Amino acid sequence: MIELVDSHCHLDQPHFDSDREAVIARAAENGVTKLINPGVDLPSSRAAVALARQHPCIYAAVGVHPHDATTLDAAALAELKALARAPKSVAIGEIGLDYYRDLSPRDVQRRAFQAQLDLAAELGLPVIVHDRDAHADVLAMLSSWSVSLHDSRSALNGKLGVLHSFSGDVALARRAVALGFYIGISGPVTYKNADQTREVARTVPMERLLIETDAPYLTPQPYRGKRNEPAYVRLVARAVAEARGLTLEQVAAQTLANTTTLFGMAG
Repeated sequence: MIELVDSHCHLDQPHFDSDREAVIARAAENGVTKLINPGVDLPSSRAAVALARQHPCIYAAVGVHPHDATTLDAAALAELKALARAPKSVAIGEIGLDYYRDLSPRDVQRRAFQAQLDLAAELGLPVIVHDRDAHADVLAMLSSWSVSLHDSRSALNGKLGVLHSFSGDVALARRAVALGFYIGISGPVTYKNADQTREVARTVPMERLLIETDAPYLTPQPYRGKRNEPAYVRLVARAVAEARGLTLEQVAAQTLANTTTLFGMAG
């Protein structure tokens, strides 16, 4: 069986409360042997750590999403730091900027993003970055962070994190890769009008690509409009394979290796 990884899914979300164990079992039946569950606030970060403790295939990331940036005070940051030290916590995320919904003021988003970038540097963990309609500011902040890591001879150089569910163009992807980031490809790569995303999937160096579902969101074709789940990451891998002229097996093997390398996932 082909071995796949879902580098970004939110199994802690209430969408899965009625059948979470069945969803995890379906993922395994479809060859998904590793999953990363990022938090988006303190409760979901706690839940991610708990899921990772309960399931050998699940790893956690902890962070506060830009939508909830106003909640990131000193106490919250201290708890994130403690959660990030759990045995299977592999990243700080999901963090970043969202200028589409603007659910938190932009200056507050930037402060929360920077505070969590600083935490990642302190702990030596990669970051999982959310970027929606905020490309210029995200890239500027990541560029400054990258320089600071280089100056301190950080072990993170070259594997700083991932721009998850990437929505930018090829030029932005190349700049992110040059800084030391990976590019996460999700369900929209399967959509009919997603030529830009397919071009990114085709041109980014294969050793810098990750695949993900972002479940329960961004469901790929032909299930679009329904709840997404990790088993569907195979459809993302297939779309990437078609874009690059590779086999599904080649994409699965390389993206599994990439994810394991970036996040230091054992086993």
